Amino acid sequence: MRFFARQPTDSDLIAGLEAGGVQRRQCENRLYQKYAYLIADGARKHRLGEDDCASAYSDTVLTVIENVLAGRFEGRSELKTYIYQIFTNKCIDLIRKKSTLRDRVHDAISLDDSLLQLPDSARSVVQQLIAQSDVERLRKLIGTLGDKCREMILAWGEGYSDEEIARQLNYNTASVAKTSRLRCLERLRDLYK
Repeated sequence: MRFFARQPTDSDLIAGLEAGGVQRRQCENRLYQKYAYLIADGARKHRLGEDDCASAYSDTVLTVIENVLAGRFEGRSELKTYIYQIFTNKCIDLIRKKSTLRDRVHDAISLDDSLLQLPDSARSVVQQLIAQSDVERLRKLIGTLGDKCREMILAWGEGYSDEEIARQLNYNTASVAKTSRLRCLERLRDLYK
């Protein structure tokens, strides 16, 4: 374990991203890891779940990489400040998305409450039908995501770690596989709504 590993500077990261190839991938990973503490910080500050913050952070890193490569990052602030601002905005967007009235329209009565009113024999049959319908719908939605996402989600669902998924699907590191997996799960979550 290296205790005093040198953190890459902003200019090192930007130059590496612009270089492309293997160097770009290494810099993408370093950029992701350098500011990954924002996930826990965002969960604490914005009272969001770890998964939501991890998804917002992944989107942030991808946005920053895209902006750097497109020349939209002008360097008027430190990269940390730039990333923090984008991450904060994405967390606020998540909060707004969760608190809009549109999400509450479908909160009529809980299906579980309705099931309690049924006799025991009918309740178990209804629960089995609901579970079967959910599984079929989920399979169809996973099939629409594309081969890479489908393989990744199914492997993760079977209990494979991000490191194993990275090796199996030829990703550079487990953190890249995790970022991709979280993006696939976010797409699936949006389709499921």
